[in-house]
This record gives sequence, C-alpha cells and structure tokens, in this order.
Amino acid sequence: MRYGIDVAILGELAEPACLVALAREAEAAGWDAVLVWDHLAFAWGTPSADPWVALAAAAQATSRIRLGTAVTAVARHRPEVLAQTVATLDRLSGGRVILGAGLGGVREEFTAFGSARPGGAVLDEALDVMTSLWSGDEVHHRGNHYTVDGVRLAPLPFQRPRVPVWVGGTTAGALRRAARWDGWIVAGDDQEGRMTLSPDCLAAQVSELRRHRATAGDLDVAVIGVSEPGSAVRAYAEAGATWWLEHLHGYRGSVERLVQRVKAGPPA
Repeated sequence: MRYGIDVAILGELAEPACLVALAREAEAAGWDAVLVWDHLAFAWGTPSADPWVALAAAAQATSRIRLGTAVTAVARHRPEVLAQTVATLDRLSGGRVILGAGLGGVREEFTAFGSARPGGAVLDEALDVMTSLWSGDEVHHRGNHYTVDGVRLAPLPFQRPRVPVWVGGTTAGALRRAARWDGWIVAGDDQEGRMTLSPDCLAAQVSELRRHRATAGDLDVAVIGVSEPGSAVRAYAEAGATWWLEHLHGYRGSVERLVQRVKAGPPA
C-alpha cells in the first residue's frame, strides 16, 4: 500500500502557502501523494482555494510525490478547459497528476449559479471527451451534453495514454464508473476524526468493483482516513486498499498540528 495526504484546502488551509508547506513536508517524510479537495466552499461559509493553482505551486516545490484532487466535480467545468488544465499541470509536474472525478456532493455549488446538479451521464460523457482530447487525435464528438467539432489538444499530458482517473463515490453507479477507469476513492472517516468505514465493509465494496472489471488487480483503491503516527492500517490493505490518504482538515486542529502529523510520516 502507498500513502498520501488529502488536504481540505478550506479555512486556514485555503492559503496556498499552507499547501506548499504540507507538500514539502510530505515529500521529505516519505509520503507518496498530495491530493486536495475541490470545492467552492461558500456553501459552508468558509474560504476555499483553487485546487489547480495550489497544486501547481506544490508541483514546483516537490519532485516525486503524486498530485491530484479528491475529488473534482467534473461537471462544474467545461471538459475541454479541465482537460487543458490537467494536461498543463501534468507537464509542469513531470507526469505526477491524478484526476479524482465525481458528480459533486454539494448541490449549492451548482444551484447558486443557476444549474442543477447533473447526473452520471453528464460525468461519463465529460470524461470521455477529456480522454479523447488527451489522446492527441482530432476529436469529433456529438453527444447528448457536449459537442467537439474537430479539435486537437496540445500540449498533451506527460503521462500516456492519459492521466489516471480515480472516481469517487459509493453508489452502485459510482462503483460501476470506477471499474471503467483507473481507481476508486472512498471516504472512510467523519469530521470528528473517527473511522466510519470498516475493513470488512471496504472488502465488500472492492468485491463489487471486481464484479464490474475483469482485470481488477490493476485498479487503485484509495481510502481517505485518519491515523496516528505508528498506527497500523494494514487491515485496509488486506481488504483491497492500494492507497491510504491521510485526511487533513481544520477539525483535526491547527495548521501547525497538521504539519506535525505529516512530518511524523505514514502509518505503519
């Protein structure tokens, strides 16, 4: 199992310099990835940072760790613009980007701007458009939600054939969607810092993923959770997790306390 941090870039952590500091400490302490939330946090009455700008700064401050979102509500973006943004970050970072993708669980992030929260068909089509653009081929697409009329994206992502896509969510549709792509992200804790996802429950969900994917062995399973330095999370690896993402947010304490947790390194 590999280990990363998942930073809720809200409140005090919305200051981009905080993410840069956490990313530097994570790389030095042996973590393997830095993922961030992607929200318009006005819905909670708190500041929030743009994830792609913050990750670009983290990319310049690091050289090894993977960088990405957990997760982006893809339909809040035009797929062609998001494809270009992700490709640019992938080139800037030397091929270290992971796109976490989902429907978006906060309806106000859509309705406050006059849009309804879309269904899974919109997300599926948007991801298809993005991966077609990442191919480097000239794209002609006529779908129910998007049109692309003879566009060739450049420059392309560093990673080929495309940037890995990890899908978030626990519904039956989300699990089927994750099985089509490169990974699945599942939240395993609550805001009070308690694990709510048991290894047995994770194992059952991983089994469901495997029903929809003949080659499930190459599918990443990332559990977002909380641990203390030296604590064991191997039961989640035995249940099918390939990544542990340590959840860092303001409810866990001050920025200084979160930095100390990162410096202590991954769980056992």
